[in-house]
Amino acid sequence: MQKQLAAGRRDGAARPSLARRLSWIGVLAAGVIAYVVVLDVMVSTRNLNFFPSLLLIGSITVPLTVLTFADLGGRDVPARGWLVATAAIGGGVVGTVAAGLWEYRSMVQLGPLSILLVGVIEEAAKLIVPLVLLVLTRPRDPRGGIVVGIAAGTGFAVLETMGYGFQALLSAGSVDAVGQTLLLRGLLSPAGHLAWTAFVVAALWRVPTARRRGRAVAGVVGAYALAVVLHTLWDVSQRLSVHVVVVVVSLALLLVLTHRAHTGRSLQPVDGGRPVEAAHR
Repeated sequence: MQKQLAAGRRDGAARPSLARRLSWIGVLAAGVIAYVVVLDVMVSTRNLNFFPSLLLIGSITVPLTVLTFADLGGRDVPARGWLVATAAIGGGVVGTVAAGLWEYRSMVQLGPLSILLVGVIEEAAKLIVPLVLLVLTRPRDPRGGIVVGIAAGTGFAVLETMGYGFQALLSAGSVDAVGQTLLLRGLLSPAGHLAWTAFVVAALWRVPTARRRGRAVAGVVGAYALAVVLHTLWDVSQRLSVHVVVVVVSLALLLVLTHRAHTGRSLQPVDGGRPVEAAHR
């Protein structure tokens, strides 16, 4: 009886309320409404003081929606709030600064060829904070890696999109150009930085508890290589078909890994090659 009660408590804790699981819809709706209101006020009053708010809301709405879905859209995923917040804020600031510095140096040394290193640099820069968090916390459940990875990708994508939005204002001098930049980059962010960082960190989170450490490390290397390839293809190709393939592959990996985290399936193989279902919090 005690085992049944304990199992019932774990099952209840593992199944959040409907309102919590659908909270990502509220985040998306609130972001869209806030963006429309701020844009209307800025245009009607011709007050550029609202521009930073417009940039922030336009850049963060879609990534934050995806992060909320990954964290709360299913069963509890073992990623603490402070860990997610640190990955998002620290990953964004540290990642963009490191990437900007390394990209500048590669551009000075290699010129136009430096575009081939953008994927290598940015995918490495986004891993700095998750790696520090991995060493400090040594997570026991690999399912939290997908949320931490999405958080790090969110921070990077938001700051990068804000930068591109500001550049659009300076170069075109038009709010419409800014809106187009925010819309395009915002909609594509789940298939870009969020997905690429997510599946690398998801593989990284397997390492501390892996029975075969070498295979787990090889998985991280493989995930990183895939992220670099997808990122580089997106940057250097001008063909729509290539971009479609990158979006489909990236989103498919993101959705599969998020679903497996929500259903409680560990990505670690055990004897016989069958996956372990990790214990819920």
